[in-house]
Order: sequence, then C-alpha cells, then structure tokens
Amino acid sequence: MDRRSLIKQAGIAGVLASGIAPAVHAQAAVRWRLASSFPKSLDTIYGGAEVFAKAVRAMSGGKFEISVHAGGELMPAFGVVDGVQNATVEIAHSVPYYFYGKNPAFAIGSAVPFGMNARQMNAWMYHGNGRKLMNELYAKYNMFSLPGGNTGTQMGGWFRKEIKTAADLKGLKMRLGGGLVGEVMTKLGAVPQSLPGGEVYQALEKGTIDAAEWVGPYDDQKLGFNKVAPFYYYPGWWEGGPEVDFFINQKAFDALSAENKAIVEAAASHAHVDMLAKYDSLNPTALKQLVAAGTKVLPFSPAILEASFKASMEVYGELAAKSEDWKKIYTDFRNFQRDQVLWFRFAEGRFDSFMAQQKL
Repeated sequence: MDRRSLIKQAGIAGVLASGIAPAVHAQAAVRWRLASSFPKSLDTIYGGAEVFAKAVRAMSGGKFEISVHAGGELMPAFGVVDGVQNATVEIAHSVPYYFYGKNPAFAIGSAVPFGMNARQMNAWMYHGNGRKLMNELYAKYNMFSLPGGNTGTQMGGWFRKEIKTAADLKGLKMRLGGGLVGEVMTKLGAVPQSLPGGEVYQALEKGTIDAAEWVGPYDDQKLGFNKVAPFYYYPGWWEGGPEVDFFINQKAFDALSAENKAIVEAAASHAHVDMLAKYDSLNPTALKQLVAAGTKVLPFSPAILEASFKASMEVYGELAAKSEDWKKIYTDFRNFQRDQVLWFRFAEGRFDSFMAQQKL
C-alpha cells in the first residue's frame, strides 16, 4: 500500500471515529418512556422504577435509556396500563390490582385478601404457574408483565377512631388500594374510596375519609398520616405480599434485540429484589419513630379477621361464578398457596414465632 493510500484510509478511519460512528450510535439507541402510578416523594415504591431504569442503562452501556415519569406527569396514576395497552408509553410501573375494573383477575397478580406473602408470591410467579397465567391474561391487553417489586405484608391502615369489632367498620369511609378489597369491605359495611397516594393525606385531614391504608411505616410516615389519624392497625390482611409489576407493551418489547430483552428482564428482577429489601430495611426505624410520636399501633381483633376472611371467601365464590379468567387463575393460586401455608407452618413459622419473643 502506498503512502497516499494509507493516509486516505487513515483519514476515513478518523472520520468514522469522530463523526459517523456517533451518528450510528444515536440511531441505534433505544429510548423508552415509563409511566409510574406513584409520586416521586416515595423513594421506595416509585424508586423501584428508577432502580430498573438505572440498571437498564448500565447494562446496555448507555445505549438503552428509559425516562421515568411520576403518576400524573404523562397520564393519570390509574391510567398507566391504558397507556401501555395503547402504546402511548412502552412501559408502566404499577400495582395490578389497581386495574381490577378491567378484569377482576388482574388483582391476583398482586395481592388478594388473605393471599400469599412476598416469598410465596415469588415462588408462584417464578416456579409455579403465576407469571404464565397472568401474562396469558395481559396478552388480551397487548402487554405482558415482569416483576417490579414487593412491599412485604402491609399495615392495615390509619383510622381516626378505634376499630374494636366488625360492626365498627359499618359506614366507615376508607381509602383502599384496589377494587377487590373494596368489595370485601362493602360486605362488612364499609364505604371504600379509591385515591392515588398523593391525594390521601388531604382527604384524611379534611375528614372526607375516615381511614386510609397505604403501605407501611416508612412510606406512611413520609406521607404524614400519623398527623391526622392516631390509630395504626395491623396486619393489612388484603395485602400479604403485594407484587408491583412492570407492564410492557408487547410490540415494543418484540422490537428489541435479544440482548436488550435480556437486559430488561434482568433489570426487572434486580428492581424486584431491591424494593423488598429496602422496605425491610427502612420500616423498623420508621415504626419506632411513629410510636415515639404518639401513634397507637394496634392489631385487628381475631373477630374482625374472621369476619373479613368469611366476607372474602364469599366474594371469591361470586367472582368464580361470573369470570372464567378469575376462576382459572384463582384456582391455581389457591392450590399453590395451600402447600405454601403448610410448609411455612413448620420451619419458617416456628422460627419467626420464637424469635419475635426474644430480646436481642
């Protein structure tokens, strides 16, 4: 090769390195928008989407970027699944039971009254039929789900007055997270209210509602519920282990390379594990601070739990009679849970029960 040819080719290489290559990179970059159902102030549950987006960016070397938008920024907090279904956004981060109105079976993908705890849900989703059955349902809405977090068993909520018996629930206006628990509470005489997290404090402060549940000590303290309702009940029997999900538009996902698909799936699992660990880390300190500030932490009585369980079973029977999707998924869910409860009764349950009574 002569000198002039070498210089010419070196020049072309320089152009590729400094000019054309970046242009190709820009064309190859993938950019998605994620619509969350949660406010930015909640670094735990909203933060799960940010953990996910950060992992996607890191694993792709910056070639795949996902912008995260809080509830109400691009669309209403409870409209994010419509946004994914209609391809307004590629992905959403939300709780499946928010969309009970679309199909009751959505709720099973997150939490149902007296359902599974977080570990049991993971077992059903990862090694049972859970993810398969839920995604068969979601396919009807042009999307599928990946795990996006779990809060662990939630608290039962904040009440302006003491709740001693099931009769005390009658006429009570209470903010609840999903339509399914609303149906159960209606059987108990309560008046369910559906509100996004960012609107709950004001409604409780003004007396528009008498009680509200959200998640647990860390988030609830951030939202200031203890300032307007002194009684904090447990457990949230309707949310034993509520899964948060990423809902992804099927066409948008299909358009990704095999590498980017794997990145999305890995990032979702990372965010899923991180959220529960964060809640378990932060809740103890927040609970101690709430108690120190005067919050009265009280258990629901056995009578209330028994009445709630009975009402829940009645609702499930009614749903099975009118929804084939519900019947199919719920049957598998309960069969799986039956074995999980049996197993947890032994090693796990006995260990936790003993340790709860020890001084460390």
